[in-house]
Amino acid sequence: MTDAPIADEPASFEVTESTVVYEGAVWDVRRDSIAYHDETMVREYIDHTGAVAVYAEDDEGRVLVIQQYRHPVRMRDWELPAGLLDMAGEDHLTAAQRELAEEADLEADDWEPLVTYNTSSGGSDEFLQIYRARGVRATATAFDREAEEADIVKRWVPRAELVEAILDGRLHNSGLVVAVLAVDALERGAA
Repeated sequence: MTDAPIADEPASFEVTESTVVYEGAVWDVRRDSIAYHDETMVREYIDHTGAVAVYAEDDEGRVLVIQQYRHPVRMRDWELPAGLLDMAGEDHLTAAQRELAEEADLEADDWEPLVTYNTSSGGSDEFLQIYRARGVRATATAFDREAEEADIVKRWVPRAELVEAILDGRLHNSGLVVAVLAVDALERGAA
């Protein structure tokens, strides 16, 4: 037993074969054969570009949430402004700033990394980097939205109300849940 702080541990096994079994419009499904100890293990997973999300707070400590239709879960869920890392050469922070502008017509003065997590370690290689943004204000122009972003609903909600809704099982979006509970833990620890 070690006294080192708990942390995920990188591990790598030889991938003997890797094939895209489905090429999608947004991401692919990949099948890997892995030499795992004395046997071959086959795993399929979503080969994802990665993504960013923004926990934006106003001067009153309220959190910006947006509601949009999410087909896989057949819901109009409440979530943070977020998007894919799908622009060549764009770093995580620039992508987060772009997503806040595109989905909420907002920009912010202060940005800090909040948390990074894997959305489904058994089914996807996606990592989501969430930023905390403060000093929020409207952009000079509104973004022209389409598809499920065309009817986005924006709402500023007190963090305590979001925590209550998460713990009551009324909010399910993983990025929203992780970010709200992380900030709540940070703020309680600072008090």
